[in-house]
Amino acid sequence: MLETLLLLALVTPADERALAVETEMVEALGGRTNWDEARFIRFTFVRGDREPQFTWDRWTGRLRVESRDASGVPYVVLMNIKTKQGKALLEGRPLRGAELSEYLNRTYAMWKGETYWFLMPFKWRDEGVVLAHEGEETVDDVVYDKIQVTFADADASPGDIYLAYVNRETRRMDRWTFTLASGFEGDYLWRRWHRHGGLLLATERAGNDEVIRFENIYIGTTIPDALFTSPEPLEFP
Repeated sequence: MLETLLLLALVTPADERALAVETEMVEALGGRTNWDEARFIRFTFVRGDREPQFTWDRWTGRLRVESRDASGVPYVVLMNIKTKQGKALLEGRPLRGAELSEYLNRTYAMWKGETYWFLMPFKWRDEGVVLAHEGEETVDDVVYDKIQVTFADADASPGDIYLAYVNRETRRMDRWTFTLASGFEGDYLWRRWHRHGGLLLATERAGNDEVIRFENIYIGTTIPDALFTSPEPLEFP
């Protein structure tokens, strides 16, 4: 009982308001049930000349990434993000030892970053996420709730600070600004909303000097198991 009271005492009005905004936002984007049931997520992250493709089993942690290294050589990684174990093939050549570890670590970091770019509005209740309502702001006659998103989990970049602008009318997150622990700052509009697997997703991020796109999107409950077991190319859907 004492522990419960202490936890409640730590929840400020700003936190409660932020959680209410999160609830309304997720409902507007398809609802928590659709998010919870979205087992398989597949997309291509298009940024400049980089176009890695991700296939992720949220329930088991299985992950497939197809991409190219800095020299343009294609590679495939099949791993589990929970164990951080798996295999990688560089232009069909199986990697081993330190080279394999390098690709597994790189792929895990890519998965963390690119899925956050894609799915951030659905991840506000992940373990270690801290929300705070930072007031309102009106931009071009649109009223926004400003929600600060930070991290208490050491595995989730605790020095990063995001500020999400949630449209008071549509309850979509139209924009985010951020300052990363590295010092890098960003300001992007979230645009081109489309529905996939019952979820409403922004498929474009527009910054001052770049546009990031998400293509070949699939969100559903079934997918060929070979995507997680065989490095061979497989067209899907």
